[in-house]
Amino acid sequence: MRALNEGSEPRGWSAFRAILKLCGAACALALGGCATLLPQTAALHAHPPTGIPSHVELSQVPFFPQEGDQCGPTALSETLDAAGARATPETLRPEVYLPERHGSLQVEMLAAARQSGMIAYRLAPKLVDVLTEVAAGTPVIVLQDYGFNGHYFLLPNWFHVWHYAVVVGYDLPKSLIVLRSGQKRRLVMPFGVFEYLWRASGEWAMIATSPERMPVTAGQGRYTRAAVALEEVGELKAARAAYGTLLRRWPGSLTGLMGEGNTAYALGDKAAAAAAFRRAARLHPDATAAFNNLAQTLADEGHRARALVAARRAVHLGGPLRATAEATLKSILAQRPGSASE
Repeated sequence: MRALNEGSEPRGWSAFRAILKLCGAACALALGGCATLLPQTAALHAHPPTGIPSHVELSQVPFFPQEGDQCGPTALSETLDAAGARATPETLRPEVYLPERHGSLQVEMLAAARQSGMIAYRLAPKLVDVLTEVAAGTPVIVLQDYGFNGHYFLLPNWFHVWHYAVVVGYDLPKSLIVLRSGQKRRLVMPFGVFEYLWRASGEWAMIATSPERMPVTAGQGRYTRAAVALEEVGELKAARAAYGTLLRRWPGSLTGLMGEGNTAYALGDKAAAAAAFRRAARLHPDATAAFNNLAQTLADEGHRARALVAARRAVHLGGPLRATAEATLKSILAQRPGSASE
């Protein structure tokens, strides 16, 4: 994603932004029947999704009127609050707002959600996935462009006016979507207008959910990356819960099993760590990391003989982790049999 893609509203542009919005809406409505220009809207019209209610609105999602160019902190606070994390635009501003850009980059939005102990999940660029998450009770942050999208007319893009909003509802029969946006608690626009304003960001959208709750549109790869990212920012308890959620959906995930073991180990639960690594080794007999970590955990628990079996297996498997496995084996061999670590 280009670094330009940030939620911003340049000072003094409020009136101009309103004009841009009207122009964009007129263009989108004029093009609404053209599947090549608004393919997702056309697809929804041709084949309305049948697995979700015809209309939904999440009235319980809080609303914080946006101040100035604070659409990033505002949208994120509304979403985090709905997910159960206490947040306000004021508390989030230092984490996501970049004064020199008058806005917030997507990476800061995702990172701030993780720092709150929530899974920050990037949705696939599909309008139907946005609607599906809303139908499941999850508000969705989207990045829109209120500037001139010249590519629709085979012209250069003259400028961008990026803006974060929160999708809180939709009406399939009327082809309408409902957002918390700027100063508007309930901004309603046609699907075609929404898609027109959304496309320049690459259909960027994210949700923030409790680590115990799997997004209904989650794919294994995307959710795994979200769980790993939570661990990487040091939210170990939340990451452990997220790995548990991952494993309930995909029980054989090597990353999930290793993540569950590593977070349990870091939190001092060696028995649970050993159980996770043992399961990973059983399901993935060629995984050097699983045997190496199992060996170290067993050694820490005083099971030297079993630790040596796992460590030698890790060395035998080799690969990029061979040096690590050899170091683990050497440290276990250095333990005296019959000592307190036996």
